[in-house]
Amino acid sequence: MRRIEKAQRISVILENLYPNTPIPLDHQDPYTLLVAVMLSAQTTDKKVNEVTPGLFALASKPAAMASLDVEDIRSAIRQVGLAPTKAKNLKKMAEIIVDRGGEIEPNWDYLETLPGVGHKTASVVMAQAFGVPAFPVDTHIHRLAARWGLSRGTTVERTEYDLKAIFPESTWNKRHLQIIFFGRDHCQARRHDLSDCMICGWAATKKRIREEMRR
Repeated sequence: MRRIEKAQRISVILENLYPNTPIPLDHQDPYTLLVAVMLSAQTTDKKVNEVTPGLFALASKPAAMASLDVEDIRSAIRQVGLAPTKAKNLKKMAEIIVDRGGEIEPNWDYLETLPGVGHKTASVVMAQAFGVPAFPVDTHIHRLAARWGLSRGTTVERTEYDLKAIFPESTWNKRHLQIIFFGRDHCQARRHDLSDCMICGWAATKKRIREEMRR
């Protein structure tokens, strides 16, 4: 089966399972979404949603965040991974945003030059805050794309390129969330029987199924 045919069949399954795709990270606007996505690196969305109410009570706008001491930010986010580095980046990012006018701009170069903001984070903000077609690829989507034979990419950048080529652009913003939800609910990284999965069972190669059974 060709990749594009797999993508079409997978799309039907995902649409049936997840017709609605709420954004997993709680936020109020583009800035708070950007902060939440930054905090989610090496941390679960659940943990981020537990931490951000306290952080946003202190500072939900760039100017307020820029005025905080790094230690105050670190204390508010201490439960997330890499908290010291993230705290420094949040303050630096807020200072830059304030210097640039105080508002988040729907611009790739603008976002990707901010401290602590990589392409994946920028893609989430562009897609979910501004509705710009993007296909954010994290480690989970990278893993499922390989399992399903949608990409042989060894990097998330290559996987993003491959997924954009087989899914219609109009579906990118929704599809990446659906894949994340499916991975969490039905296609976990460990102790997952690919042969019994509603997608892996037919999309994964026999070699892939055997290899993962030995893990």
